[in-house]
Amino acid sequence: MSVQKIALLGTGLMGAPMARNLCQAGVDTTVWNRTTTKAEPLSYFGATVAQSAAGAVAQADIVISMLSDGPTGVLVQSDPNVRAKLKDGAIWVEMGSIKPEEARTSAADLAQLGVGYVDAPVSGGTKGAEEASLAIMAGGSPQDFATVKVVLNALGRPVHVGPLGAGQLAKLANQAIVAVTIAAVAEAMLMLQNGGADPAAVRAALKGGFADSTILQQHGARMTTGDFTPGGLSELQLKDLNNALAEAESFGLSLPTLINTRDRFQRLVSDLGGAKLDHSALYLELRDLNGLVEV
Repeated sequence: MSVQKIALLGTGLMGAPMARNLCQAGVDTTVWNRTTTKAEPLSYFGATVAQSAAGAVAQADIVISMLSDGPTGVLVQSDPNVRAKLKDGAIWVEMGSIKPEEARTSAADLAQLGVGYVDAPVSGGTKGAEEASLAIMAGGSPQDFATVKVVLNALGRPVHVGPLGAGQLAKLANQAIVAVTIAAVAEAMLMLQNGGADPAAVRAALKGGFADSTILQQHGARMTTGDFTPGGLSELQLKDLNNALAEAESFGLSLPTLINTRDRFQRLVSDLGGAKLDHSALYLELRDLNGLVEV
């Protein structure tokens, strides 16, 4: 791997294992998190822990942002101290899930500073982050993508999907598929449980068939064992669905299945206190809808 200095901003559920994988791949990595104590354990793997975002990006060739949402990213990116420290010719890689328009706006803003931009959101949850097997959907110029691809290879499987904003659009499509599939798996698991079949045995029987999926195997198990420890937060799934529907509306499209699924996630988050649960907890919303007690 060529020698590049990397700054990773945001060491939460996804960012921390991603930073660890960069370090273990031999990448010179500096990390920053608003709560410094969340970043400090990464020093064990060789990361430099910066006390400020500006300190993290200083002299970085590539800045990876893994923050919670678009407005948070804009807040960091607009910090005068951060802007003053950004290296001319650096590339900002936005790996959080934001709106395509937010990505294009950020790219135009950073271009004024001589900084390139790639929007490269991910899919695979915390398991994918920990195993460096993330699906990485990248939008931007082919040249910028080629520059950052070597580093992104340490995190998963990067694929260039189009111009600026295309990565975020691909992530919204991904989140739409994930959410609707979670809803379908939840209904199947509930039907199996109430009908007396063994859900684990059925999942095994379906392996390799048309109905098989990572969501069926992983989230189906979560649902029937009642393990909703967050890998992908329900509140973030809801945010992505709202963004997906807003994007579809801008194209003049109505997506009825996604609207229904969004409304159910809204109910889970707002009415049932499921904001911090894994998005597979939509199963709890379904049980509640059917007047059943929690698993």
